[in-house]
Amino acid sequence: MDNGVVHNLRRDVIGRLKERFVGRDEVVDLIALAVVAREHLFLYGPPGTAKSALIRDFAQAVEGRYFEYLLTRFSEPNEIFGPIDIARLREGAVVTVTTGMLPEAEFVFLDELFNANSAILNNLLTVLNERVYRRGAETHRLPLVSLFSAANHLPDDETLRALFDRFLLRCQVKNLRREAMPALLAAGWGLETAPPLPIAVHVEGLTALSAQIPQVGLGAVLEPYMDTVFKIRDLGIAFSDRRAVKSLKLIAASALLCGRQSANPADLWVLRYVWDREEQIDALAALINGVLEQHAREPDRHPLAAVPAQPDGEDLARQLDDIDKQLQDKALSLAALSRLKERIAVVADQAAWLSEANSRKFLLDRARRCLEQIG
Repeated sequence: MDNGVVHNLRRDVIGRLKERFVGRDEVVDLIALAVVAREHLFLYGPPGTAKSALIRDFAQAVEGRYFEYLLTRFSEPNEIFGPIDIARLREGAVVTVTTGMLPEAEFVFLDELFNANSAILNNLLTVLNERVYRRGAETHRLPLVSLFSAANHLPDDETLRALFDRFLLRCQVKNLRREAMPALLAAGWGLETAPPLPIAVHVEGLTALSAQIPQVGLGAVLEPYMDTVFKIRDLGIAFSDRRAVKSLKLIAASALLCGRQSANPADLWVLRYVWDREEQIDALAALINGVLEQHAREPDRHPLAAVPAQPDGEDLARQLDDIDKQLQDKALSLAALSRLKERIAVVADQAAWLSEANSRKFLLDRARRCLEQIG
């Protein structure tokens, strides 16, 4: 294994992006995982949370060709895949001009994916599955490494679910909390004038790293992995056999990013990101954290394999009691209500990490009822 590529990737790309983008370490690590595994990542959250900027800067840092587009229901395939060459059409040949468009990109970011119409979505299925774009008699083999997408809602239409299923990794991206705002403003202002990251790893090096995935030893992880797959399905997550097999690539990529040629059970952290619906996110995280706690002594763990310290359930309940008491005051200002809403979100985030299922559900239900009171 080329440890030089891994070292440079971790230090000069992942590390520097984490310094630039406050509170986005998780997203940076998942971008790197997706790229090494040559899989696709879906980011779920509101606009303005630096999703496209992160992916754009990552692509620039590895000198990868990049394509980005905001989709609407009026977007046409030509805007994504390129227009037809009119001069060649007059000669009777259908030729797509792909210069600067998706078919020539190694990194692609499509914002508001689920706004796209069926003509684009059908083509994207082939792009995601086969890395091929077809138009008439044309067949374009794509150099695509990973396709990233974002939306502020999840799909409920069956045709969209088929597309969503092709994103092996899903990550929820929230606005940062109040305490992170000073650092965010300072870093964000600096980004306005910051030069591009120096090229430390070329996309060819990443491709060579990805090629080593089949050589990663999986023997130590298969038994706990199989057990975890069935526990994930017990949560109601549609974790198909196909996705279960493909997720082994994520585990192998995690090992490579840690400088290892063999996976260990700590690499099961990747399974936090295979949820289907928002209400599954916290329960899946609690399940995977429980698995990781059993393997806390594994060497060379990925940063995202760390399990947060267990919060105090009784303290969280007392905080909700205090919030509930304050909500009885009907004269609260909008600013006070906003602060209470933020406190509830913090309590709910902490409650989601509780390993005891009944306590976790009780506190999350209470937090939801408090939010309903605010409206």
